Amino acid sequence: MAHTVTLLPGDGIGPEVVEATLHVLDATGVEIDWDWQEKVGAAAMGTYGTPLPDHILDSIREHGVALKGPITTPVGKGFRSVNVALRQRLDLYANVRPCSSLPGIETPFDDVDLIIFRENTEGLYAGIENYDPRLEIADSIARITRKGSERIIRFCFEYAQREGRELVTLAHKANILKRSSGMFLRIGEEIAGDFPDVAFNDRIIDNMCMQLVMYPEQYDCIVTTNLFGDILSDLAAGLVGGLGVVAGANIGDDYAVFEAVHGSAPDIAGQGKANPTALIRTAEMMLRHLDEKEAADAVRDGLNTSYKQAEHLTPDVGGEASTMDFAQYVADNVATALARS
Repeated sequence: MAHTVTLLPGDGIGPEVVEATLHVLDATGVEIDWDWQEKVGAAAMGTYGTPLPDHILDSIREHGVALKGPITTPVGKGFRSVNVALRQRLDLYANVRPCSSLPGIETPFDDVDLIIFRENTEGLYAGIENYDPRLEIADSIARITRKGSERIIRFCFEYAQREGRELVTLAHKANILKRSSGMFLRIGEEIAGDFPDVAFNDRIIDNMCMQLVMYPEQYDCIVTTNLFGDILSDLAAGLVGGLGVVAGANIGDDYAVFEAVHGSAPDIAGQGKANPTALIRTAEMMLRHLDEKEAADAVRDGLNTSYKQAEHLTPDVGGEASTMDFAQYVADNVATALARS
């Protein structure tokens, strides 16, 4: 069965890593019709006066699934993050960030296999801010709701149960933020009772950070609020080689947007140096979402084989291959994996 998926190439290195990822996906034989949406972010501002035109949202609503390259967000000025806008406009409340070791990448750990589940629509990122120019005081409100807390925590437990994961850890700051973080923790304890086959514990957020850089093998699924999840997901990415090698997904009840979580790296755009691993792993997640498990397994195995053989890696991980040379190598290994299955 053919799938129709909205495609947002992004900017900077986005179009390059997207091209490489599509080449790998072609090797799976899965039929995907891409609804290309070229202008988003800064490229859309001149034409539409907004970084996220309505027709892009309409496309995702129609097809239900999108694959997105990185999009530049101006720092300290300009438009707000397109990523945040997508999450809020489409109610993509679950940010899912698997962080697992790849063979051949030198890190302090070689057995990391954990997933961060980050609440994606509220908390400090709800954007509720006030500013008093006379006193130069800025207030930001971290809005935590029972509904938002329940659905991300339940999403995490359901994922753990479905995928055979053994432990859910809830990260919080309930010792200080007794009403907001305290409520999040209480709801986690309530929901844990509905999943007796999945172990549950909790960690204060600062201790959670320390635990991850000392004993990451002790953790499996970690669920937390928006800001804490943003920080933990980048920390966990650092355990396995950085943002260039980890996948990301934003999932709601009706729609899912799969995205590279790294930046747009305009300094190397157009030079064929970009590593498409993050978006390839993201495409694997997308295939699983589309119930294309055999193809997803082949992408995973083909990528792992490519790193294990280490003959055609990109410069950021010690090789000399171009973006597309690496993609071709992975595609060949994906085809081999499918032939063996």
